[in-house]
Amino acid sequence: MAFSAEPTAAGTPSAALPHVATDADRGFLDALFLGPYGENDTLLEKLVVEFLRDHVYWRRNFHPEDPPAIPTNAAQQPGYQAFEARLRRELHQLSASLKRSVPFHSPRYIGHMASDLLLPGLAAQMLTLPYNPNNVSEDAAPVTIDLEVKVGLQLARMLGYPSDPAQPHCAFGHLTSGGTVANYQALRLALALKAFPVALRSAAVPDLELPADDWAAFNTGPDAATALLVQWQDWLAQQSPRERRRWREAVQVQRIEHLGMAGFFARHADLKVPKVLAPITAHYSWSKGLKLMGLGRAQLELLPERGMRLDADALEATLQCCERERQPVLMAVAVLGTTEYGTIDPVDAVVDARDRAQQRGLGFSVHVDGAWGGYLATLFRNPDGSLRALDEVRGGFARFPLPEVHAAFAALGRTDSVTVDPHKLGYLPYGAGAFICRDHRATALLAEAADYVFREGAAGPDVAANYLSRYRQLGQFVPEGSKSGAAAAAVYVTHQVLPLDHLNFGRLPAQTVLAAEALHEAAWRLARELDGVARVVVPFAPDSNLVCLAINPCGNTDLATANAFVRRIHDDLRCDPGQPLQLKQFFGSMTTLRPDAVGDVEMRRILGSIGIDPATLDPDGANDNDRLVILRHTLMNPYLVDHANGISYIDRYLAYLGRRIRGLLANRT
Repeated sequence: MAFSAEPTAAGTPSAALPHVATDADRGFLDALFLGPYGENDTLLEKLVVEFLRDHVYWRRNFHPEDPPAIPTNAAQQPGYQAFEARLRRELHQLSASLKRSVPFHSPRYIGHMASDLLLPGLAAQMLTLPYNPNNVSEDAAPVTIDLEVKVGLQLARMLGYPSDPAQPHCAFGHLTSGGTVANYQALRLALALKAFPVALRSAAVPDLELPADDWAAFNTGPDAATALLVQWQDWLAQQSPRERRRWREAVQVQRIEHLGMAGFFARHADLKVPKVLAPITAHYSWSKGLKLMGLGRAQLELLPERGMRLDADALEATLQCCERERQPVLMAVAVLGTTEYGTIDPVDAVVDARDRAQQRGLGFSVHVDGAWGGYLATLFRNPDGSLRALDEVRGGFARFPLPEVHAAFAALGRTDSVTVDPHKLGYLPYGAGAFICRDHRATALLAEAADYVFREGAAGPDVAANYLSRYRQLGQFVPEGSKSGAAAAAVYVTHQVLPLDHLNFGRLPAQTVLAAEALHEAAWRLARELDGVARVVVPFAPDSNLVCLAINPCGNTDLATANAFVRRIHDDLRCDPGQPLQLKQFFGSMTTLRPDAVGDVEMRRILGSIGIDPATLDPDGANDNDRLVILRHTLMNPYLVDHANGISYIDRYLAYLGRRIRGLLANRT
């Protein structure tokens, strides 16, 4: 939706958005965070002191017959006092330096994807840190490794995946340092599934219904490949120990994990290296991931957008082209909340395209990069895990969600894997990303044994018990060799206190969507107030809780001049460690719109809406005229509208923005 002097054909935002929180919402929100003014310091201090003392009691009651290693008069020794003095000096210096940090906690911060931290997660992480569990095996983390496995099931339920460990095809998830590593894990699992049927054929395993040739094997698809893996495991279990070992080794030496990319594709010369298809707005971690995996950046094909969402027709055309050219596809990626714009790709159209391609013999995985928007799924879930209808979700919002956005979230359960970042819209400390796959049985292909860490356990008839026992050796399946158990505790406790449904956790992202709708409306008012001074445009209506603004001084038609003007505005909004923090009124971020991302038609529409001559756009230019610079606002803070004090930081921000625009233009004149 574009805002200028007149309403556009897309419509005008409602003049009466329902963004007033109820008393119940206020009480709920008031208890969740330390607070912009540190209002809940007493609660956090009580929790920290209580559980620090509890930790000390635990230490003192572990073999209390042992004498204290540190004598009671140690604090009176000169060496002790000198160390304490140095420690205090460094900590005071650190504390002073950290005052120059970005004030993510403040409702004056509407920049990047960061905000205040939820008290349950913050307290749980601080409580767990002195125990220092390493979540790679139960030997190093007997408590928190179970919590991490349960976190995976909590997130699976939120996404619509099977989440009962008693089900053989139950989902599985684990934490990572962030969404980037979770995306790497998605590539790793997809490649293992894609290549495994080829390895079975090469090893000539008897008694299995194997594909007819390498092309068919390489395009089996993730579900069929998982089923073939289960058949293989069942067949192995029926063999003698000696035969079992012989056949396991025979298949292992044929696997891509053993041969490497060069060896595997040299051995199967009729197969090409598979492609990854992703929208042009995909995070740069996909480029890094393909390099890291050895697939190569050339195998990442970026697909065009339509309305800032993946163009489903372009995906279908690309898949048909791949089929004609016998070009395998490893994965199609859909983004659930793009980093720059918060837009939601048509996940339903992507999984439909996968199913049609599979019927034609072109199998591949579908992964959703929901690093940003994953927790928005709580708005679409009932407490029993069922999906809410579109009209139910829409209650209380002006336009969220659009039918296509609801359809995208409804289709999450049909995808193969998802990335979610608890340290983004989960409001938890860095680094806590998460990877979740729909069928945990496929993770057997990722297992890496290390005798000094892991041990094999005999499988029993209890499926749920086997599930939990298997993943207590978590390090076998994840990229990391060390993992913080404190992060797992933080996520688990948060999800327990705030279950992942619309009545609990969902009330928090609901506030952020309402804030985005409030900014959407207020931008229209700002555009009218600046009529004749500058053009202010929302280039596309938000799908979630990110809102962008394009700005151009009236009378200017040159793209480079408009970009320089917006960059000057952003200079007032960005963090500057060389200045006192209090000099900044608000903190915002910026991004760009590129023709290759939005398409020529959309780019011309947006440029025209702010009075820029499209002829001044040079896609090959190097003088700030190959893209449009826009302001970007991430509306995570739940206190952007302070009803108790009658303050709207959204209105204050736009009033400030209006003053800065007028001031800059006056100075320029």
